[in-house]
Amino acid sequence: MSQAIVLNEKWEHASKIALPERYEQINAHNLYLYSKSYMAAARANTASAKTRSEVSGGGKKPWNQKGRGGARAGSSRSPVWVGGGVTFGPSTNRNYIQKVNKKQKRLALEFALHEKAAKDALFIVDTVAIESGKTKEAAAIVNKLGVRDVLIVKELMDENTFLAFRNLKNCYVIEPNELNAYLVAAFRSVMIEKAVLETLVGEA
Repeated sequence: MSQAIVLNEKWEHASKIALPERYEQINAHNLYLYSKSYMAAARANTASAKTRSEVSGGGKKPWNQKGRGGARAGSSRSPVWVGGGVTFGPSTNRNYIQKVNKKQKRLALEFALHEKAAKDALFIVDTVAIESGKTKEAAAIVNKLGVRDVLIVKELMDENTFLAFRNLKNCYVIEPNELNAYLVAAFRSVMIEKAVLETLVGEA
């Protein structure tokens, strides 16, 4: 059974809390499908190439149909010509969205949390708050954890805490509605407020 590390007020390991047993029975393929869908949806979809009908010019037939001794040509904008259109090129009309249903999204998130807990990289705290708004204090917390990067999930975001963590390259602070399996998997460690975890566990 995977267990999350509970931190005390001094950001030290105080105890451990077990995650639900069902987390261990989830197939890893759920996380793969969700991550694939997440990255596909993030594509800018700006790649575009003009077809022969969209390239300017080429209205006049280059030369007579017969008598020249060469191949026939109807337009200088043909794909076989330099400067012509592109055959089957990229288009902004393409839809990259890959559907993942609600249940599969939840399973992917639960599996990602289980994976972090199995690696002792899932931390639970009562609250994450920096009233001073100083980045120095935020950096001290991360250093205390001894991790390279961390995703912090805070139940209610306040301006000072956001400002404190904002300039740290190895930190990303989000609210529960922004939490997803891809972000959990992308960071080497995750720190979640206890109230948020209780909500996640109770949503099954």
